[in-house]
Parts: sequence; structure tokens; C-alpha cells
Amino acid sequence: MSVRIRMKRLGRKNRPFYRLCAIDQRSPRDGRVLEELGHYDPMCKETDARAILKGERIKYWISVGAQPSDNVTVLIKKYGSEGTHLQQQSEALSRLGRSPSKKPVEAAPAS
Repeated sequence: MSVRIRMKRLGRKNRPFYRLCAIDQRSPRDGRVLEELGHYDPMCKETDARAILKGERIKYWISVGAQPSDNVTVLIKKYGSEGTHLQQQSEALSRLGRSPSKKPVEAAPAS
């Protein structure tokens, strides 16, 4: 089985949101995934806060032969576990009130 690391498109029209996923090469872009490895929000105003990646899991998948797509390769170089923009990313996330280890808080249902 050949595995690729691709961006799976979610969101709605004119409001894209992507998940970085390990996917079997034969499956469609938005098909079943093996594992989710992070997310990318191109609409976020803080440029360096757009991508949150699970660096250790990405390293694992690459070590077992997964091939990242071109766009994912750029994100890994910038925001992976040994990325070039990690300091800027942590500063941007702190300005937004988030940390890379925290998951976004979901709104409580109104009752």
C-alpha cells in the first residue's frame, strides 16, 4: 500500500479549511483517511497561526514511506517538529490566545 500525506478540503464555499491526512494513494482527496496529522486554516488572519501539525506523527509516516504532497512539504518545512517558523508560530498563537498543544474550545450548546 502506498501512502500519501495530503490536504483534505473541508469547510464551505469561499471558506476553505484543510486537514493534513495520511491517505492511501488510491483513495480520493476527500475520502477515507488513515490518520489526521494536523490542520491548516488559510483564512486565519495571523499567517503563522494557520497551520497546526503533529510533528512526531508526520515523522513516523515519512519514515514508513509516505510521500507528502508539494503543499504539505512546504508546511512541514515551516511548521513541522524542526520547522523554520516555530518561534513565529508560537508568538502568533499566543496573540490569538491559543497554544499549539491546546485544541480549540468548542462552544457549549445553548439550552
